[in-house]
Amino acid sequence: MESRHVSRVIAASPQDVYEFAVAPANLPRWASGLAEADVEVKDDHLVVQSPMGEVRVRFVPRNSFGILDHDVTLPSGATVTNPLRVLAHPDGAEVVFTVRQLDLSDEEFEQDARTIAKDLDALAALLES
Repeated sequence: MESRHVSRVIAASPQDVYEFAVAPANLPRWASGLAEADVEVKDDHLVVQSPMGEVRVRFVPRNSFGILDHDVTLPSGATVTNPLRVLAHPDGAEVVFTVRQLDLSDEEFEQDARTIAKDLDALAALLES
């Protein structure tokens, strides 16, 4: 299994990036690989219409460390853990998403990495405008 860190520097404070990224209502604005429509909050998880169908997302509790790790339960019932961090950077913040190949083909893995890079670019565009 291969892992790849996809990152993007954003000219905004780590706190601002974290607060924007963790807000469920903002997910469809920047996380196209995860949320295609409004997010429904149910108890301790989110119900999201994604490109994969309806998924359940559970983020780690809010924290002061910039950790946005989240589990995504797919329509198949399989759960994928996604490490996501907002780090301090000399130019603002750096967002780092760890993509794991798991049972994906090489092409699917490359597509996931491209989608995540595009999503991080969208996050940066929203926060830098």
